Amino acid sequence: MAALRLALAVRARLNRPDLANAMSRKHPIIAVTGSSGAGTSTVKRTFETIFRREGITAATIEGDAFHRYERKEMKERIAAAEREGRQMSHFGPEANEWVELEKQFGNYARDGRCRTRLYLHNEAEAAPWNQEPGTFTPWHDTPVDTDLLFYEGLHGCVKTAEVDLARRVDLKIGVVPIINLEWIQKIHRDTKDRGYSKEAVADTILRRMHDYIHYVCPQFGETDINFQRVPVVDTSNPFIARDIPTAGESMTVIRFRNPRGIDFPYLLSMIGESFMSRANTIVVPGGKMDLAMQLILTPMILRLMEIRRAQLA
Repeated sequence: MAALRLALAVRARLNRPDLANAMSRKHPIIAVTGSSGAGTSTVKRTFETIFRREGITAATIEGDAFHRYERKEMKERIAAAEREGRQMSHFGPEANEWVELEKQFGNYARDGRCRTRLYLHNEAEAAPWNQEPGTFTPWHDTPVDTDLLFYEGLHGCVKTAEVDLARRVDLKIGVVPIINLEWIQKIHRDTKDRGYSKEAVADTILRRMHDYIHYVCPQFGETDINFQRVPVVDTSNPFIARDIPTAGESMTVIRFRNPRGIDFPYLLSMIGESFMSRANTIVVPGGKMDLAMQLILTPMILRLMEIRRAQLA
């Protein structure tokens, strides 16, 4: 409730960002981009809270829906690549349908509808579809009359010689824990929730490194805002860490690509124990990341909605 009151109050105080050059004014697109285990799902829940509170209807795309292969075939192709002396991972172009994803972004920007599907990670997700885990559901159209498109996944801002998803997105958010924390979160998730051994997870981390450097990291130079969680406890050896550092054991570094229109003094007054580390960067306690996101993102989302309403009118 306190977060709600603060979010409502800040709308009157924060200067709204300049979104006059929004790519898809009638049908805006928001992308949350982060690597595996980065915490994009937590950020997704914050956006869902904002959408619900502000009465915004969002169509949703999950990044995993645009992987190219189902689990069984992906394992076979990874094994074949290793026999050929090369690396293949979910982070790179060989394993993803980036051209199709950009096409769907374009379709939504033009028509307010696109198509997507779901990747079923586990038994619980697969059961309602009567399918095996590690498979895709059939393609389906997003609902009619949505206010915006929300993407959450690995590649919302990827740019290559063939595609440029960043240019399609109106509000680009990066979620980037420091690398050792990212590995700790992935190791714990994949061993506890998905049944992999630590050795198998380590192999995956190594196999993904080339694609991580070339296709994941560059996206965070394209994002409008990055939220980077930094633990203040020892994470020097992520492969022996017994626990994931808690929010209370972390700080969140928030970097704005263009800080114009952001009332930093007011944010500092609203978020206790926060401070500025650079002219475009505010640091907040890890436990207040959700509050900071609501304070920062709510006026930006509302501005997109104002632009949309003006265009529709």
